Amino acid sequence: MTTLLYDGSFDGLLTAVFEVFEYKYNDVEIRNRERFQQENMFAEIHEVVTQNEKSDRVLKKLETSIGKSGIKQLLMVFLSELPESEDLIFSAIQQSIKSPENNVLQNFANDDILQISKICKSVSRERHRMTAFVRFEKMKDDIYFAKIDPDFDVLPLIRKHFKDRYADQKWMIYDLKRHYGLFYDLEDCEFFYPDSSFNLNQYQQKFHDEEINYQELWKSYFTKTNIKERKNIKLHVQHVPKRYWKYLTEKF
Repeated sequence: MTTLLYDGSFDGLLTAVFEVFEYKYNDVEIRNRERFQQENMFAEIHEVVTQNEKSDRVLKKLETSIGKSGIKQLLMVFLSELPESEDLIFSAIQQSIKSPENNVLQNFANDDILQISKICKSVSRERHRMTAFVRFEKMKDDIYFAKIDPDFDVLPLIRKHFKDRYADQKWMIYDLKRHYGLFYDLEDCEFFYPDSSFNLNQYQQKFHDEEINYQELWKSYFTKTNIKERKNIKLHVQHVPKRYWKYLTEKF
């Protein structure tokens, strides 16, 4: 058994896939270096150095067989962060190379492909909920700030949505679970990775006066328009699960 350790990036994973074929490994597994715990003391460790040239070659190969939509599916599996994600992606790529004339991601008779389809649906559902339930708060520096902690790493999947929808204002979305975010400055929309000096709690306390007034008005409106006799908590939770309530001003 040879274990290929990569840096946790999608390009790193594709580089590892390339090197499986480059070095003609047979019995292999691909693992994220940060999460890897060696269980087989006899396994050979292969350290992968991410190379865009190699990952691009894998992407071009995949595009001819599963298309851009198929590549996006594999990316969604990767962003799910599930323990089996590397194995499923590698399995799909192996099948694609063996049958380049077919879109193997449509072969739901295969257990791995079926699992990939289920994961994509879950990740897509979480992406949709993030676009629906994210709430921005205006800070003193005139930046609209929102915090999220989704089950899956969907920040790369909601980037275009928010860039297109809020193109006329500066905004920031921060993933509490993964400690990175998106920042849009009216021109570029880039990922940022704050260092230890970034104090989220202190930043959140710097609300703009307009934001404080807005929150109070919204809470008052929500309270006065709420009809207790027509309250249906079961239906409400169906449409807005409780784990998303922390994003909503009226639930604070």
